[in-house]
Amino acid sequence: MIRKIVLTATLGACIIVSSAQQKSDTIIVELAKTSKVIFTIQDRSDLETLKQYDFQELFRDMLTKLETNDTSALPKVDTALALVEIAKDEEDEDWSWHNGDDDEDDDEDDDWNNWHGHHIHSNHWGRTWQSFNLALGTNNYLSDGKFPDADNALYSVRPWGSWYVGLSSIQRTRMSKKFFLEWGIGVDWYNFKFQKDNVLIQKDDNGVFFTEDPRDVSFIKSKLTASFVTATLIPVFDFGDNSRKSRFWEGGNSFRIGLGPYVGYRIASHSKLVFKDDGKEKEKNHDSFYLNNFRYGARLQIGYRSTDLFFNYDLNELFAAGKGPKLNAFSFGVIF
Repeated sequence: MIRKIVLTATLGACIIVSSAQQKSDTIIVELAKTSKVIFTIQDRSDLETLKQYDFQELFRDMLTKLETNDTSALPKVDTALALVEIAKDEEDEDWSWHNGDDDEDDDEDDDWNNWHGHHIHSNHWGRTWQSFNLALGTNNYLSDGKFPDADNALYSVRPWGSWYVGLSSIQRTRMSKKFFLEWGIGVDWYNFKFQKDNVLIQKDDNGVFFTEDPRDVSFIKSKLTASFVTATLIPVFDFGDNSRKSRFWEGGNSFRIGLGPYVGYRIASHSKLVFKDDGKEKEKNHDSFYLNNFRYGARLQIGYRSTDLFFNYDLNELFAAGKGPKLNAFSFGVIF
């Protein structure tokens, strides 16, 4: 809305300037109830230059910087236009811009030849943006710091086919200029596809155990799936100072990195065995298999431009203590 108001006011101001019939060197355009645009002309000979200047492009770029709280790259103005001020109420942000040729007010060390500004912050470090994230990756786990296939364990998994899928609603809260908190909740799925297609996962009172299915059929795949409701809290340093990360269709050039905890609660789990025996058949067994009800760990996120990568590592074991192999699950992939 403010974009339309400012652009409309700018066009009106340009018409007033082009007439150049008034003696006053200052033009004030009132906007809505609490906003205004002020043009101060130091040299009336600049009116012809102002007639040719693309004010629409200037305000489009300035409003983009205002919306992202980034004033590091405002366009250079070669005219004698001295002041553009958008003044809002006390609870919003105040911006003022002035020409670097102002002899009395500029610092001696200020060597800018273009526009520069002062941003007065007021209660906006807690501003929050919401987004919906899709995370896709692969799963595996470690046993005493090494992969289980080093010991030919039946529960060894194939990275390709052991997919991690996460759907989450993420809030991004600005804490300072480059520092954000990304927090949210979602649902994610662990899929562990075993290297041998005929692996059976079973359990008794003592715990869970893995065996090979002796049936004379053509096995296709065997896997264990567990789903969790997961909450995350990731402190993020965004060196591009963006309110939210750029999507792949938007571009962007910032680098960001974050590391923080997550905790999840298991809501479902099952094993699945697929084979052919006079047709394709599937056997599903919905059971807890002594999987831990809770999982918690650390999450690393690294992003550049519109691409974000993640790495999750569970600090607690996949199975309950004494009820299965000691395995710490991890996953990594891409966030969309």
